[in-house]
Amino acid sequence: MGQATIPVSTIVRRCERAVVTAYRELRVTGNDDPSAFRACTTLYRVHHPEASVQEARRLVAEWIDHHVVRGDPGPTAGCECD
Repeated sequence: MGQATIPVSTIVRRCERAVVTAYRELRVTGNDDPSAFRACTTLYRVHHPEASVQEARRLVAEWIDHHVVRGDPGPTAGCECD
Protein backbone atom coordinates (compact mmCIF):
# COMPACT_ATOMS: atom_id res chain seq x y z
CA MET A 1 0.00 0.00 0.00
CA GLY A 2 1.36 3.44 -0.90
CA GLN A 3 1.88 5.50 2.21
CA ALA A 4 2.57 8.93 0.77
CA THR A 5 1.72 11.17 3.66
CA ILE A 6 -0.42 14.19 2.99
CA PRO A 7 -0.70 16.40 6.07
CA VAL A 8 -4.12 15.60 7.47
CA SER A 9 -4.56 19.28 8.35
CA THR A 10 -4.88 20.05 4.61
CA ILE A 11 -8.11 18.02 4.43
CA VAL A 12 -10.95 20.51 4.77
CA ARG A 13 -13.96 18.35 5.67
CA ARG A 14 -13.96 17.21 9.30
CA CYS A 15 -15.54 13.85 8.47
CA GLU A 16 -13.01 13.22 5.69
CA ARG A 17 -10.11 14.21 7.96
CA ALA A 18 -11.45 11.93 10.71
CA VAL A 19 -11.82 8.99 8.33
CA VAL A 20 -8.34 9.34 6.81
CA THR A 21 -6.70 9.84 10.22
CA ALA A 22 -8.52 6.84 11.69
CA TYR A 23 -7.65 4.63 8.72
CA ARG A 24 -3.95 5.51 8.92
CA GLU A 25 -3.83 4.98 12.68
CA LEU A 26 -5.68 1.68 12.50
CA ARG A 27 -3.32 0.38 9.81
CA VAL A 28 -0.19 1.54 11.68
CA THR A 29 -1.37 -0.23 14.81
CA GLY A 30 -1.72 -3.54 12.99
CA ASN A 31 -5.34 -3.69 11.89
CA ASP A 32 -5.90 -5.28 8.50
CA ASP A 33 -7.39 -3.32 5.62
CA PRO A 34 -10.93 -4.77 5.78
CA SER A 35 -11.19 -4.09 9.54
CA ALA A 36 -9.88 -0.54 9.17
CA PHE A 37 -12.23 0.09 6.25
CA ARG A 38 -15.27 -1.16 8.21
CA ALA A 39 -14.34 0.98 11.21
CA CYS A 40 -13.97 4.05 9.00
CA THR A 41 -17.31 3.39 7.31
CA THR A 42 -18.90 3.31 10.75
CA LEU A 43 -17.07 6.51 11.70
CA TYR A 44 -18.38 8.25 8.59
CA ARG A 45 -21.91 7.23 9.50
CA VAL A 46 -21.46 8.68 12.99
CA HIS A 47 -20.73 12.03 11.29
CA HIS A 48 -23.50 11.44 8.73
CA PRO A 49 -26.26 9.20 10.14
CA GLU A 50 -28.42 10.08 7.14
CA ALA A 51 -25.97 8.33 4.78
CA SER A 52 -26.69 4.84 3.56
CA VAL A 53 -24.13 2.11 4.13
CA GLN A 54 -23.46 2.06 0.37
CA GLU A 55 -22.84 5.81 0.25
CA ALA A 56 -20.54 5.62 3.27
CA ARG A 57 -18.55 2.75 1.73
CA ARG A 58 -18.18 4.60 -1.54
CA LEU A 59 -16.94 7.82 0.05
CA VAL A 60 -14.60 6.08 2.49
CA ALA A 61 -13.12 4.04 -0.37
CA GLU A 62 -12.68 7.22 -2.46
CA TRP A 63 -10.99 9.09 0.39
CA ILE A 64 -8.66 6.23 1.31
CA ASP A 65 -7.71 5.75 -2.32
CA HIS A 66 -7.21 9.48 -2.86
CA HIS A 67 -5.29 10.38 0.31
CA VAL A 68 -3.62 7.15 1.40
CA VAL A 69 -3.10 4.97 -1.66
CA ARG A 70 -2.39 7.67 -4.27
CA GLY A 71 -1.23 10.39 -1.88
CA ASP A 72 -3.06 13.02 -3.92
CA PRO A 73 -2.95 16.41 -2.16
CA GLY A 74 -5.86 17.84 -4.14
CA PRO A 75 -9.45 18.11 -2.96
CA THR A 76 -11.90 15.26 -3.31
CA ALA A 77 -15.49 15.08 -4.39
CA GLY A 78 -17.74 13.88 -1.64
CA CYS A 79 -20.15 15.02 0.97
CA GLU A 80 -21.26 18.62 1.19
CA CYS A 81 -20.26 19.26 4.79
CA ASP A 82 -17.28 21.29 5.98
